[in-house]
Amino acid sequence: MTVRTANSKRHEVVQRGEAVYSNEIRARVEPTYNGQYVVLDVESGDYDVDANKLAALDRLLARRPEAVPYIVRAGHLTAVTFGIARGGHGR
Repeated sequence: MTVRTANSKRHEVVQRGEAVYSNEIRARVEPTYNGQYVVLDVESGDYDVDANKLAALDRLLARRPEAVPYIVRAGHLTAVTFGIARGGHGR
């Protein structure tokens, strides 16, 4: 019997989200929506795009209340970054 942890479930959502975005959505949204948030349902492949990730999430969940959402920023490697900016910004 396999015991699934919350961490393994998150890992599966991330893997599936990256695959769905790369294989099914990226070509439709880049470069037109670069910099905007793409909120996708990893189960159905349905998605919404907006500069405001919460607005996109709200619309997706209105259409698909049982969605398993994954958020990516079009044209970026990650949706958000943390840390100190390099190159003299903020000095």
